[in-house]
Amino acid sequence: MTATEPVGTAPAADTVIAADAPQSAPGATPPRTPLIARAAAELVGTAALVAVVVGSGIQATELTQDVGLQLLANSTATVFGLGVLIALLGPVSGAHFNPAVTLAEWWSARRGGAGVDARELAVYVPSQIAGAIAGAILADAMFGEPLVKWSTHDRSAGNLLLGEVVATAGLILLIFGLAKTDRLRFAPAAVASYIGAAYWFTSSTSFANPAVTIGRAFTDTFAGIAPASVPAFVGVQLMGAVVGLALVSVIFMRGKTEQGQPAA
Repeated sequence: MTATEPVGTAPAADTVIAADAPQSAPGATPPRTPLIARAAAELVGTAALVAVVVGSGIQATELTQDVGLQLLANSTATVFGLGVLIALLGPVSGAHFNPAVTLAEWWSARRGGAGVDARELAVYVPSQIAGAIAGAILADAMFGEPLVKWSTHDRSAGNLLLGEVVATAGLILLIFGLAKTDRLRFAPAAVASYIGAAYWFTSSTSFANPAVTIGRAFTDTFAGIAPASVPAFVGVQLMGAVVGLALVSVIFMRGKTEQGQPAA
């Protein structure tokens, strides 16, 4: 979910980016990493993320009937799992694991920033969705659940959809805000912490991710979502991404000097 340093040896002096050059957008991919490696990282990373979310939910419901403790266990496992995955795979693919992040970066790149192009977008998003489905199936397999059983957990209420707008907008604001202020080194901890907090302060428990939403429809367990609820969730998540980008453009607006040049 964030840009990191390129994999490999340090760049030559004549290729070092000037200090005043535009910062890479969140998830900007290392130039020396082949696209197939980035796609694999996005698939495996998203699969692992969903396996953590679904698996910890199943484990929690087997250990306690207290819904509060179930959510605490689920959110705690997600925080640690997500932080590790971003730290591990960020240098390879940017660790998006989320079509909303990839689409936001593609849009930013179209407007002159750094980020994925249309070809990379077309590879990343299917990889993320396939990974999410595989992760849900893997979690079910580990706990002896049916490999594919459509969730019956309806999440169609309007207040839940509003929660997804808020959760996704906040995620995009955080990631791109870190990029704008050259603090992406904090992304593993910051993004994981935000998702953990959003589990509790949003009514929807913060899916904030179209791929994860699709994957969670394949499991009729604690973390599942009914297939009929998926289209609306994905729609409001994309809406939240737009809101997040709008907030980034306002909050992190570059100032102008008296001569009309961007401020340093």
